[in-house]
Amino acid sequence: MKENKTWVLVDLPPGHRPIGLKWVFKLKRDEQGAIVKHKAHIVAKGYIQQQGIDYDEVFAPVARMESVRMLLTVAAQRGWLVHHMDVKSAFLNGELKEEVYVRQPPGFVTAGHEVKNSLL
Repeated sequence: MKENKTWVLVDLPPGHRPIGLKWVFKLKRDEQGAIVKHKAHIVAKGYIQQQGIDYDEVFAPVARMESVRMLLTVAAQRGWLVHHMDVKSAFLNGELKEEVYVRQPPGFVTAGHEVKNSLL
């Protein structure tokens, strides 16, 4: 994450609250149930944010089932091909317009800068 310049360590400005981070671990298994890969990713604890203070807009990429059914009905009537795609990382590489401050990730706290926070 340091090589990708994901964040910069800074002192927290007055009036800002840092968002906590946590690690999520997952095991990938093959058909027989044997462990093939250990995966880990870090996620922000976004539930601590308050609308109007930490953010202004909310967007959840969720389609209503009525919309999906209507789209499939139209596609069937007109003979369109329908392709399914499962997108889990659509917003991982988006550019942030706001300044977001997070705590240093557990296990990756920089020695001598323990009180500093990360600016995304």
